[in-house]
Amino acid sequence: MIDYEFIVEKENYFPGFEEKWIRLNSEEFFINNNKLDEIVNFAITNEDEKSKNLKESISHWFKNVRNEPFHQIKGPFEERGKPSGLILKNGYIIKEWGDVKRVDMICSATKSFLSTLLGVAIDEGRIKSIKDKVSDYIKDEKFHGKHNSQITWEHLVTQTSDWYGEIWGGYDWAERPSEYTKINELRNRKLNTPGTVFKYNNVRVNLLAYALLLIFKKSLPEVFKEKIMKPIGASNTWKWFGYNDSWVDINGKKIQSITGGAHWGGGLFISTEDAARYGLLFLNEGKWNDTQVISKNWVKEATTPSCVNKSYGYMWWLNTKTNIPINGKLRHWEGIDEDIFYASGFGGNLIVVDKKNDIVIVTRWLNPQKNAEFMRKVIEALKPI
Repeated sequence: MIDYEFIVEKENYFPGFEEKWIRLNSEEFFINNNKLDEIVNFAITNEDEKSKNLKESISHWFKNVRNEPFHQIKGPFEERGKPSGLILKNGYIIKEWGDVKRVDMICSATKSFLSTLLGVAIDEGRIKSIKDKVSDYIKDEKFHGKHNSQITWEHLVTQTSDWYGEIWGGYDWAERPSEYTKINELRNRKLNTPGTVFKYNNVRVNLLAYALLLIFKKSLPEVFKEKIMKPIGASNTWKWFGYNDSWVDINGKKIQSITGGAHWGGGLFISTEDAARYGLLFLNEGKWNDTQVISKNWVKEATTPSCVNKSYGYMWWLNTKTNIPINGKLRHWEGIDEDIFYASGFGGNLIVVDKKNDIVIVTRWLNPQKNAEFMRKVIEALKPI
């Protein structure tokens, strides 16, 4: 006979490396299994159609819809698999669908992983404070000038730097120019004081990756494997790429600077299971079993609303209400607790962390228009049976 009280109150479970992840019947947590089955059916039947031909979809979206003048695929690309997902309760798998071991691009959810590398640099004292100017550490022309020299690490990770310039053939003003009226005006626009205006911009995200490469002076995927993925027992199947022209000379060695998503190709390619491990790490405030992998303080700061955009932390999305639209829409899931936070990528890639309910949810290729409805169904299923 199962001791239900013990199961519900026991400490979180952490799967070991190459260990078969323990699956428990959701009803052992007094969670309605029939409702979870309905959620799985919802996720599968609401597959994101737009991303089925992933490379073509991304290229079309940014070339023709967003009218980006320099858009081209320069990094590795792989066509995606079918919808998959996991729901963890206290670290145990209580529901899954699709091939959770398949490695797929996670698109802009990569940004949340990238921000953690900044946390590692701060935890190790390589960067003293997130409020320090990048130019105090990086003596590079990209951080010269009256404006760019004032940009801090916090400005970069909260996407409020308004950095101007070019990196890997991408110009800050040339991303999503359809949001503006005239290109010439955009090129010569009046710059906003760093830290005052939020602008989702992949060029500047790639700049953060470049700056962190100069801080660590070694491949960032190597750093990420050593400092994060190995301690949490992740597989060796994940890959993280840059562009064919994003190579940097570090002490006579050519190292590729990685990207923060699949906007021009590249980014993080990862399985649903490994993405869930990463979410579980953040659910437990940076601790894995008895090891503090990333500081509790960093996890708290990374998932705290930033001053300019209350729905954005350190490249983690928050469910806090805000009046700032992203791509013309307000980023808030009605009916869902404001304390949750999540990584989000093109095509319905989500890693959702719900500390209140000790839940981690990973979805791959769910229609993004159905995210809020999906989450409401999950919360409804969590009500005691």
